[in-house]
Amino acid sequence: MAAKAGRSAPLDELDRRIVEELRADGRLSMRALAERLHISRAGAYSRVERLHRDGVLTGYAAVVDPERYGFGISAYVYLKISQHSWKAVRQRVMEIPEVWHGALVSGDYDLVLLVRAPDAHSLRDLVLSRLQTMPDVTSSHTVLILDELPAGRDHQPKF
Repeated sequence: MAAKAGRSAPLDELDRRIVEELRADGRLSMRALAERLHISRAGAYSRVERLHRDGVLTGYAAVVDPERYGFGISAYVYLKISQHSWKAVRQRVMEIPEVWHGALVSGDYDLVLLVRAPDAHSLRDLVLSRLQTMPDVTSSHTVLILDELPAGRDHQPKF
């Protein structure tokens, strides 16, 4: 079966194993990847290149501990926005460094943001002075994060 226009070919089991290994350690060398999967280095390299070319792998990033990085408090901020304002709000939100992730969602709210701040005072200022007052934001709801699952493929709750 041919891949749909703009989409990659279906992933086989080896592709999925490669993605999982790289999700766990994005700095993994081709040699180590090949050894873990019992394939040649050339095979690992060509598959990783294809996964990049097809847009399955889009980049690599460091996983940061927010508290050690200076962000002692985190929250999800749910925003309702004016109709047809997604692109403008998206652009403004992307300029706020305390926003670590955002998503346009269905349901009672339109946008969900993961925000991090050094302390409660800074979080309050972020929500009340910068997010709620943003043009096209009609209402908000903030939920404090008490604990988080670790990033990576092995999700083990801390509680």
